[in-house]
Amino acid sequence: MHIEILKSKIHRVKITEANLNYIGSITIDEDLMDAANLIENEKVQVLDLDNGERLETYVIKGTRGSGMICMNGPAARRIGVGDTVIIISYASMEFEEAKKYKPSVIFPKEGNTL
Repeated sequence: MHIEILKSKIHRVKITEANLNYIGSITIDEDLMDAANLIENEKVQVLDLDNGERLETYVIKGTRGSGMICMNGPAARRIGVGDTVIIISYASMEFEEAKKYKPSVIFPKEGNTL
């Protein structure tokens, strides 16, 4: 039996940009991606603490060390600059493996830095 469990979590970062005219996705500072064990094109869920929005999209690498968290495409209408979000990804694995798995969870500081 396979189950889905938490794989990665970036807890409480601020949206720094919104680009409505992009194809769609979320751009994340590459330092944050590495720390949270996220890869480019990985599916993520974005939870907006300010307005309750929840949406799914995929990750694009942002400039390393920039603190960038940019909502792109239609998601830029639902989650705006200055909003605080949680970014989560999940993994599917065997039940027994999942019991031992430890997710990568990070708590960035002010300015979306580590």
